[in-house]
Amino acid sequence: MSIIEDLNQALTQSEHRLIAQLTTPRKIQDFLEGLPYRVESIYRCPLRVFREDTAHCFDGALFGAAALRRLGYPPLVLNMPAIVQDDDHLLALYKRDGYWGAIGKSNFVGLRFRESIYRTLRELVMSYFEQFYSVERKKSLRSYTVPWI
Repeated sequence: MSIIEDLNQALTQSEHRLIAQLTTPRKIQDFLEGLPYRVESIYRCPLRVFREDTAHCFDGALFGAAALRRLGYPPLVLNMPAIVQDDDHLLALYKRDGYWGAIGKSNFVGLRFRESIYRTLRELVMSYFEQFYSVERKKSLRSYTVPWI
């Protein structure tokens, strides 16, 4: 059985109705933005995000990748590690008509959704540069990982 089939079997009827409404990357992002952001150092699988009605960056990326997978996109996640005292940031990636976009959960608005308008992953990641800074206001984005599943 696939991971998506496992998730589908675990969902309640109301959860099925809710996930059925997440028909575009933007709608997935809107769902994540409606959830409170939590800073706990626990990690939630997509099912726990539904059930606990909360998420942080890691949880949002995994939920986004799973929701995108349901729409037929490969489940890709990219990490943007911070170089100074700051948190890394993860994104769920999608590619439409040859252009990259991203879904993200963050307590900073500038580190969330990107439309699929970027020709390369580097272009997409660079769109986060100005908003990716530490609490000491030091810009901390200098690299990114290859997408992983």
